[in-house]
Amino acid sequence: MKIGIVGASGYAGGELLRLLSAHPHFDISYISAGTNAGELVTSVHPALTAFAGVRFAETNSAEMNKCDLLFIALPHGESSKIVTSLLPDIKVVDLGADYRLSSADQWSKYYGGSYAGKWCYGLPEITGATSIAASSRVANPGCYATSIALSIAPAIKLGAVDASDITVVAASGTTGAGRSAKVNLLGSEVMNSLTSYKFGGAHQHTPEIEETLSAISQSEVKVLFTPILAPMPRGILATVTAKMTKEVSLDQVRHAYEQFYGAGFVHILAEGSMPQTSAVLGTNQAHIQLAIDAHTNRLVVSCAIDNLGKGAAGQAIHNANLMAGLPADSGLTAMGAR
Repeated sequence: MKIGIVGASGYAGGELLRLLSAHPHFDISYISAGTNAGELVTSVHPALTAFAGVRFAETNSAEMNKCDLLFIALPHGESSKIVTSLLPDIKVVDLGADYRLSSADQWSKYYGGSYAGKWCYGLPEITGATSIAASSRVANPGCYATSIALSIAPAIKLGAVDASDITVVAASGTTGAGRSAKVNLLGSEVMNSLTSYKFGGAHQHTPEIEETLSAISQSEVKVLFTPILAPMPRGILATVTAKMTKEVSLDQVRHAYEQFYGAGFVHILAEGSMPQTSAVLGTNQAHIQLAIDAHTNRLVVSCAIDNLGKGAAGQAIHNANLMAGLPADSGLTAMGAR
């Protein structure tokens, strides 16, 4: 299949290039970048030596329409401007937020601007591979939303927790904020420091998380989410807690999680092992550990993902594999660095 990447100069776009360069079935035929058009790919992504001599193309609808499948890795509000110029038979995975929410009101509250609509939500472990495979347009989930939904979905399915009282504290690396220059993301500002941001329920992934989990609970879901900027380039470590609603043992909860996820990309770690962001670096994996705090009667879940892997490019390729009728793990078999 002929593959195109729009927004390939960003962090997620670069990770798409890295992973797709070794994909056994996808052929990258179009690599575009807005302000970086004409520049060498290796001048922006020095590690991608397989693309030596290749230059970013301009973002052009005629070239996009020559592709069989297109990845769009642009800031929110930009994908919808491009999609209207695409032929209807081109498969699209949008890594932005434009098509994630079903509520125009929630879009207006958290993002602003014109509401573009809702596509199939591309979190395979929750949405289901069949639904994604049947879709030609898929909205890739947000990175925080992925780690949080994966952390608590099986417990909600089991009916073991109160879905209206979910508390999350999650730390992310700086690549989650994109590549554009920001003073607060300079190395001298970030190193040796932790800080919360979008404090008090203001983070834009909140409605996405609640909508995804509501489809499982069939009832109202409320999430109190505090994001933290961590002094590292990539990775997310989420701690998710919820009050228990029925008496179940930790073994029963672990079994429910193992049954829910099977032998895919989500791994329930052995007791005594804790998720580490370094262990999932460069992968499409999620590592999860579980505990029950008897003192507060809450389930506690720790989840680590790579925000550019399972939180962005890896998941996008997972979705594209399903849409193309390929094995889910095509091009995604790499294990973590440690």
